[in-house]
Amino acid sequence: MNLTMNRSVLVEAFGANEGAALRLKQVALVAFGILMLAVAAKIKVPMWPVPITMGTFAVLTIGAAYGARLGLVTILGYMIVGALGYDVFAGSSAEKVGLEYMMGGTGGYLVGYVAATVALGLLARAGWDRTAPKIAGALLIGNALIYVPGLIWLGMLYGWDKPILAWGLTPFLLGDAIKLALAAVLLPLAWKAVGRARG
Repeated sequence: MNLTMNRSVLVEAFGANEGAALRLKQVALVAFGILMLAVAAKIKVPMWPVPITMGTFAVLTIGAAYGARLGLVTILGYMIVGALGYDVFAGSSAEKVGLEYMMGGTGGYLVGYVAATVALGLLARAGWDRTAPKIAGALLIGNALIYVPGLIWLGMLYGWDKPILAWGLTPFLLGDAIKLALAAVLLPLAWKAVGRARG
């Protein structure tokens, strides 16, 4: 397993990479990432047994494209915006937003979002985002890092005698497989596009 952390991540392949211009680029990327996370969380694609929401897709792809450090700043920025009461999460609404929503059944998954973003960033830094098989493996790790704290949170919140897996895992697996396949295709294609642009 190659975990040499010397590869560029996708956002480093274009634009400024030093000085004040780099800082401006990073600020713009964080703002754009927070916006994309908020928009993706509200996208619902009809699917059986539950609609596909694109929040996890955005989390994992931003982690891979931004790297661990910038990805962490972005996902924490998104959490802060949500904690302030803005309607940026998949299940939040005018009636239930902010910390009240974050401390409910979704809380563990939000913790998982942070862990998955950092993990995808580290794996991308090791070059796992360049080919479909490796990024698929990275995305599986990221999904596991979302589900594990999410399910533990549900169990602690509602009790382990409840159907925790039926509530928080099995209905979403088909949709997650589709999102994983999409991301596994798009990220290597983005790198190919960058290579052609440089050439």
